[in-house]
Amino acid sequence: MRTLTIQIPDTVDLDDKEARMALASKLYELGKLTLGQAADMVGYSKETFMELLADYGVSVFNYPADELDEDIKNAHRHSL
Repeated sequence: MRTLTIQIPDTVDLDDKEARMALASKLYELGKLTLGQAADMVGYSKETFMELLADYGVSVFNYPADELDEDIKNAHRHSL
């Protein structure tokens, strides 16, 4: 694993764990990390990480809206 050192202004009320969570949630949202990798980066279980994603405006489901719309249309065409 690679280590990154960043400087955050003292005026920003953000502890180390929150900074890691913000970065991990964004990297997960961008598809750069899997859910497990992102959770490990912060030191949380997958379940805890999933629960906290909402606090950062990130959906657990990284599924493009247009693909979801297409899947719904397909489901309607093939429903019983």
